[in-house]
Amino acid sequence: ASELTGSLTAELTGDLTASSGSTTPVIAPFTGETLHELPLSSATDVADAYAAARVAQAAWQAAGHAHRRGVLLRAHDLLLEQRDPILDLLQLETGKTRGQAFEEVFQGASVTRYYAVSARNVLKTRARRGGIPTVVQARVSYQPKGVVGVITPWNYPVSLSLMDVIPALAAGNAVVQKADNQGALSILASRRPFIEAGVPAALWAVVAGPGDEVGNAVVDGADYVCFTGSTATGTKVGERAAARLHGASLELGGKNPLIVLDDANPTKAAAGAANAVVSAMGQLCVSIERIYVQRGIAPAFTDALVARVGSLIQGPALDYTTDIGSLTSQAQLDRVKAQLADAVSKGATVLVGGSERPDLGPYFFEPTVLSGVTEDMACFAEETFGPLVAIHVVDTVDEAVAAANSSEYGLNASIFTGSVQRGRQ
Repeated sequence: ASELTGSLTAELTGDLTASSGSTTPVIAPFTGETLHELPLSSATDVADAYAAARVAQAAWQAAGHAHRRGVLLRAHDLLLEQRDPILDLLQLETGKTRGQAFEEVFQGASVTRYYAVSARNVLKTRARRGGIPTVVQARVSYQPKGVVGVITPWNYPVSLSLMDVIPALAAGNAVVQKADNQGALSILASRRPFIEAGVPAALWAVVAGPGDEVGNAVVDGADYVCFTGSTATGTKVGERAAARLHGASLELGGKNPLIVLDDANPTKAAAGAANAVVSAMGQLCVSIERIYVQRGIAPAFTDALVARVGSLIQGPALDYTTDIGSLTSQAQLDRVKAQLADAVSKGATVLVGGSERPDLGPYFFEPTVLSGVTEDMACFAEETFGPLVAIHVVDTVDEAVAAANSSEYGLNASIFTGSVQRGRQ
């Protein structure tokens, strides 16, 4: 890690808007050792970033769509050219596999090209029919919000960053972004190609620090807020933005269900389900944590899922030789272990996995499939945010849909079936 991040870390952290003088250690999940000391920003730094961003935004908006398109398309190419150090940092900060890290860079490049090409047409002024035809004319036009505050979590630091930042820039806005400490290097590394391509540095500022100071300052200074994170924190962010009559886009927690209908191919469904459970070790807001499978296909699907999960190669390799990596922190490991212990103590059965892998690293844990999960268990309804999934057997489609919808969460749901029409129904 030190060989990969030494001088690069110093360069990247120099791109932070940070002058508090204090730092915090960032841990490498693969080893549990300190990866680097991250400089922390202050509320004053955030205010300075907003002041500079507002100046830069006026010129960026005036430059027009064609200019922004050209800059973003150049950034797209540079992001792909410079992907290797970004992949290294993503793995070192999050504990992902190389393949899962590449998914983030691919998503970032995809959204960059999409918004560069699409922004002009999406945002063009359009006529609408007036309330009194021929007498009243109506047109809908779009203007940038100004400066968008973006708060990005640690689990997908590059893709979740660029999926919010790039549409804001493409529409003519500036951005002040709070990076989670654990993902700050990856965010700063993915920002560099955009600065090299022509995005003014002040137009996209990155800060880091405690949520109660730096996070609140980002929300308070923004004309619009994009937040990805926990439901509890997101609720507070939404309330804080609403108190200023500013809009907010909030992507929060999930206890996401997957329905497997009896006309699905059990082997293919199991392969898809396994990927949906173990991507980023389940540390993904749209990760599948509940599976409802119709009884007729349940034995074959369960056997295939157990075999698939059990065959996955786990490890800390900085190459493409592993299928799954590590949990990101001790807190994540403790959460998964606690939910598993609670379920087993109340009668759940571990079909595969369920053990730590200290031989691989401090936070490695085997992906785990459970049966017999009941309502009195914490993992039944609480978000796990880890590689833990429960299989429930149902008799009818209506029973599956009712069970899937019986949740306080509503983020994501999936259906596997042999018929597109049936799936849509």
